[in-house]
Amino acid sequence: MRDLATFLGDYGESHRHPINQWVHIVCVPVIFFSTLGLFWLIPIGHWLGLDGAAAYWVNGGTLLALLCMPFYLRLSLGVSLLMLGWLLVSMALIVALDRGPLPLGWTALTLWLVAWAVQVWGHKVEGKKPSFVDDLVFLLVGPIFVSLEVRYKLGFSRTPGHGRPS
Repeated sequence: MRDLATFLGDYGESHRHPINQWVHIVCVPVIFFSTLGLFWLIPIGHWLGLDGAAAYWVNGGTLLALLCMPFYLRLSLGVSLLMLGWLLVSMALIVALDRGPLPLGWTALTLWLVAWAVQVWGHKVEGKKPSFVDDLVFLLVGPIFVSLEVRYKLGFSRTPGHGRPS
């Protein structure tokens, strides 16, 4: 399996344009959250006959998270902790939205569609197709890239998300 530097370098090849980078900084977290939110609606716990809190927390979103974490752990402990943070923040937002006045399903679907439309536009500006078109694993690399890119843009790192100094 490729290492983190290789993934980031390959991902960065189609994310060099500053507009596309900012599009990703905004839209990747929205896509991450809304995808998890849509999977959250799959009631696996209920299907398994669980009740109460167990039924609520055993769902497609938590299953998706569990399936993705070994990939991040394989890259590094730091990456897995970073992505655990993404998951925990997203789950907190999902639970808050699920218990609030807006319907989780429609809200997540709307955010997901809008964010993907903006991402497509960002790649049109970039002039390159999204990395995941050639390899779906890049859907898991995007949040790592965004995290590193934000750190770089805020001045906390000398290396941008793609791993190559500017």
